[in-house]
Amino acid sequence: MAIVMFLVKMKVRKPAVVFMLNLATADVLFVSVLPFYIVYRYRENNWVIGEGMCRFVTAAFYCNMYCSILLMTSISVDRFLAVVYPVRSLPWRTVKRAWLVCGIIWVISLASTIPLLISKQTLKVSTLQITTCHDNQDIEVLRGYYFYYFTALIPLFFFFPLCITTFCYIRIIRSLRRSKLGHTNKRSRATILTVVVLCVFVLCFGPTNVIHFTHYLQLYYHSDFSSYIPYILCVGISSINCCLDPLIYYFASSQCQRYVCSLLGCKKDYQLPVEQKRIQVRKESSLEMTQSAQLSKSN
Repeated sequence: MAIVMFLVKMKVRKPAVVFMLNLATADVLFVSVLPFYIVYRYRENNWVIGEGMCRFVTAAFYCNMYCSILLMTSISVDRFLAVVYPVRSLPWRTVKRAWLVCGIIWVISLASTIPLLISKQTLKVSTLQITTCHDNQDIEVLRGYYFYYFTALIPLFFFFPLCITTFCYIRIIRSLRRSKLGHTNKRSRATILTVVVLCVFVLCFGPTNVIHFTHYLQLYYHSDFSSYIPYILCVGISSINCCLDPLIYYFASSQCQRYVCSLLGCKKDYQLPVEQKRIQVRKESSLEMTQSAQLSKSN
């Protein structure tokens, strides 16, 4: 529904819509591979559809997660430029540049999963008579290949974007509070968007990446597997980001709010900024004075 709304109703005329369209596409990619994970867990971690499909599903999961993180960071930077530097950022905030940024994000996200696509992901556990997918690997592979891969990937694709996103929204809220025009609707929308995005980062992506990072540190230095079960649980929690992303679409665009409200059959009143309200009141009062003067002359 979000993709149809962006393409048909909103026509992709703003950079924010480009980022949100790509974020919705990343969510569709994740939802398309989710049934394979459901069957895998339902069969007690027994992967039965081949090595190639295991590599694809694993790569698609990480591609979605890191692509979503980078796209949400791009939305944060776009909002930051629009609010803090509204005039100076106009030459940079174009639809063409937004598509270029999204293309680079997709290339980076896909390239980051190449090590998962070219390496063996399944492992047969003869004692349990199951074949695991990505969950279990030889200890030497975990302490070598995957240790260097994930300890480099997680800071680059999670901690660094988290810092950028937090900085952008702090500056947005501070800028709106200092604004003399008093855009109450815009300020509340930016505040809610900040809360939603940071919740996605902290609650959905945070536990997965932090535990995953500490998991490989424990394996490398102590051969400790105690963080495996918490990691599996947090991977499930990270899927909630697909449920929270529509809130990002809603609060990131006032145009999106109007279309959603019309789709649900309710009306959303458009609130003019305070300065425009004052101008409108002055025009109405001057018009009334002119009409009164004309009436007095005719009398």
